[in-house]
Amino acid sequence: MTIPPARFRGVLLDWSGTIAAAPDYPELVAAALRERGRASDGPAVDRVMGALRGTAADRVDGPEVDLDLAAHRTSYLGWYHRAGLDPALAEALYRRIADPAVHRLVPDTGDLLAALHDAGVRVGVLSDIHTDLRPMFAARAQPAPDGRAWDTLVHAWSLSYRTRRVKPDPAAFTGAVAALGLTPVEVLMVGDRAGWDGAGVGCGITTLLLPSLRDPDERRLQRVLDLVLPGAVLPDHPLVDVPA
Repeated sequence: MTIPPARFRGVLLDWSGTIAAAPDYPELVAAALRERGRASDGPAVDRVMGALRGTAADRVDGPEVDLDLAAHRTSYLGWYHRAGLDPALAEALYRRIADPAVHRLVPDTGDLLAALHDAGVRVGVLSDIHTDLRPMFAARAQPAPDGRAWDTLVHAWSLSYRTRRVKPDPAAFTGAVAALGLTPVEVLMVGDRAGWDGAGVGCGITTLLLPSLRDPDERRLQRVLDLVLPGAVLPDHPLVDVPA
């Protein structure tokens, strides 16, 4: 297939909610309970979830939580302890929530990365996150015969724990664009939260906001390709609407 000319020279992809679905919290709670040898049925999980929902999580939701691993750990364990979780259960739950591998990458992520890379479009990952995503991408390979690992298809990693900048700080966006070696007008930002990912518009970055992922099996990244490489189609792209 002839690759059409690209309308953007670079794409910045948000992580959680855009190309990866956040974990189901009750499932993580159940797994933590099982690890500690405790009841993990519905009522047991509901008790823990009720305690967490009834406790202020402002520190977890604050911007500083993704500036480094220590801040992330302190914020989450503080929330769990205030909610009444004992130290052993709090640690078991934190180990799960802190691991980016609990997020499930949407199935068309690799195909999108390969299509952009092969068309000469530079790809960056721009994420507020407390730890490195590169090992997770390195462990994933394309199903194509060349077997490329996904990390080789990403040109720049703008992760908040490294850059010390979190969205919607304009410097998070301008720094990510600079890491691609491009200018804002040449880049498309793709995210799922208007107040965070949409802030790049103020820096002159064209932005595509997708509904936040509800199902990790959704295939909706064709929308990115439609803007960047009109006429190109991802393999097995279903012609269905994304739930609003």
